[in-house]
Amino acid sequence: MKKIVNICLLLAGLTCISSCKDALDAPTKSSLDESVIFSTPALAEGSIAGIIQSFGETNSYRGRYLVFYGINTDTEVYNGLKTTDSEQSRLSNFNTNVANTQMNTDNNAWAKFYEGIERANLAIRGLRTYGDIQNNAQLGQILGEILTLRAVVYSDLIKGWGDVPARFEPITSETTYLPRSDRDVIYKQLLADLEEAATLLPWPNASARTQSVERVSKAFAKGLRARLALAAGGYAQRLDGTIRLSTDPELSREKMYTIAKNECLDIINSGTLKLQGFEEVFRTLNEETGRAGLESMWEIPFSEGRGRVIFDLGVRHTTTDKYTGQNRGGTNVPNPIMLYEYDKEDVRRDVSIVPYEWTGGIQVPSNLGRTYFGKYRYEWMKRVVTSTNDDGLNWLYMRYADVVLMAAEAINELDGPAAAAPYLEMIRKRAFPNNAGKVTAYMAQVTASKTSFFNAIVDERALEFTGEMLRKADLIRWNLLKTKLDEAKVKLQQLENRQGRYADLPSKIYYKTRDDKETVEIYGLNFGDTDAIGASLGYTANKAWTMSSTSDKITFWDALYTKDPNSQQFWPIWQVFIDSSNGTLNNTNLGL
Repeated sequence: MKKIVNICLLLAGLTCISSCKDALDAPTKSSLDESVIFSTPALAEGSIAGIIQSFGETNSYRGRYLVFYGINTDTEVYNGLKTTDSEQSRLSNFNTNVANTQMNTDNNAWAKFYEGIERANLAIRGLRTYGDIQNNAQLGQILGEILTLRAVVYSDLIKGWGDVPARFEPITSETTYLPRSDRDVIYKQLLADLEEAATLLPWPNASARTQSVERVSKAFAKGLRARLALAAGGYAQRLDGTIRLSTDPELSREKMYTIAKNECLDIINSGTLKLQGFEEVFRTLNEETGRAGLESMWEIPFSEGRGRVIFDLGVRHTTTDKYTGQNRGGTNVPNPIMLYEYDKEDVRRDVSIVPYEWTGGIQVPSNLGRTYFGKYRYEWMKRVVTSTNDDGLNWLYMRYADVVLMAAEAINELDGPAAAAPYLEMIRKRAFPNNAGKVTAYMAQVTASKTSFFNAIVDERALEFTGEMLRKADLIRWNLLKTKLDEAKVKLQQLENRQGRYADLPSKIYYKTRDDKETVEIYGLNFGDTDAIGASLGYTANKAWTMSSTSDKITFWDALYTKDPNSQQFWPIWQVFIDSSNGTLNNTNLGL
């Protein structure tokens, strides 16, 4: 299977990049006339590759966005967060500077996202002008896919930067410079676009083009529409700097929850996706099968020489070995408290949180402040990564479990916990496949009220999606960002000092290499484990299980954020774009 980023970019000549003034005055023609390109499915198809190319550029999703959007939360943190004044840490600790050297370049994610939007705008205009969308299903599907890809980019622009300029038409000399738009304008356009896209796209496996998770399907368009509806109906820091709900009646919470409910139920009732075993989900991802109709709904496709998923978010290999030709992994890691948030019978724990790294081809325990996301593993791949700079693993953008939990959340809000319970129960049953009684008891507890069920959803999404970079956006829309970070600070301090619920945890872990000469066996990670038992097991080694080191100048919990998170829920627009905006862009919403 080779990925669509390798397709010839038929529309490269049509692309107009906003940083090039000359391009704005040039005719929007390529060597092939638009009327030919957008009336011919085989040619129009190339526009999709052009948009995806913008996703995979060095400093786009592949670069800093996937690594640093979503960090730090109560589930995920930057590995080097205790060096609070580094440029990487400042992208994470809610004290981001406008001239941040990691992002303040004219070719970073902001620029590449708008490049992708311009390519999408050109293609959408061409298809609507020259394509017989009503009578040509192939052209209709291409339009549906491009509308959805544009919605992906706008969704991530809003997540990263809050209110951003709205560009839904190709750039002209009159629209070269645009100020920030109220995000409500963008949300309403995207919700309408995705509603249209869903009418044009097939379900997974209903056509040749939707047999791969690298291609957009009706299910993904509907799932993305549900996700955007929940964001539009939720809280956020607005243009005036305040945190509030939308005042637009078209985006009322009831209307947005209704959209989310209906879209999620359409997907569930279609029967075109399914929950896999939890470990199977991520083995399927790492094995790069690309098959649609399982749990993955859509993935950002990277070629083998592009993309940094395991490279930054995977289990670390400190040396090269038989599994990988690059010694990488672990730029971002789980918040240390997450290891203890899971019930020890929850099968998600040992997939999501890995307490070891690989050295010389052998698993070696890490430390409490540096466990790893186990969803991304070189050792689960069917090929050995040979690039020293990229791993080529796709980014799993949305999976069916998200749809199921969004359904539970929306139905609880509209109809109450009894109606919502079956959907949360689906996820709990997968998490506890060997203890139905525990699931039944839990469901009886959390369905006692709408509030208790909502709190259960907040917790469940943390357990289900650790390492998938969904948490920050969730916390913002629930108005729980600072609340959950403050709770995490208290838990981190108690965990390090073995206080509160962590009081009886062992101070050490005890371990040995198993007979296979590769995997490690560790004692001391569970509630109920004790140092006394650990010392009696005859393991070959032990080590202190702690977050601190003698060189630390700041504690883990104090480094989680250095500025009130609610004063900077989003990144500032970088200085390079402020300077080139002819005075139309600023960061006054963040007080910068």
